[in-house]
Amino acid sequence: MTARIEVPRGSFIKQELHGDAPRVDFISPVPCPFNYGYVPALAGADGDPLDAVVLGPRLAVGAEVQRPVVAVVRFWDAGQVDDKLVLSEAPLSPAEATALRAFFRLYGFARRWLNRLRGARGPTGYAGLSVVD
Repeated sequence: MTARIEVPRGSFIKQELHGDAPRVDFISPVPCPFNYGYVPALAGADGDPLDAVVLGPRLAVGAEVQRPVVAVVRFWDAGQVDDKLVLSEAPLSPAEATALRAFFRLYGFARRWLNRLRGARGPTGYAGLSVVD
């Protein structure tokens, strides 16, 4: 699976590179512990390209990498399914699974507040982690 990086590991800036022009979505008070981006070839339930988390060392904004899918983070955003593929060169370790769960629980809390500020309604939050064998 090919993913394009929008948020390098350690970055505070959540930007979106797909669409008409790159734009900053928000600035986080904590750095992202994973590379975060999207799969250009797949659409998510919200109509945007499917989100992807790429485990491993920091990657540059705009980098395109190919990795196997090792898990799926189940997530809701303003009442819409907003799942994220987890890509890695190695199988998901217990420590990585714990880190993903913790991060997306925190992210869900922050995203709920951001949605409220933006006037978006509907359930928002982490809904589980499915490991791919």
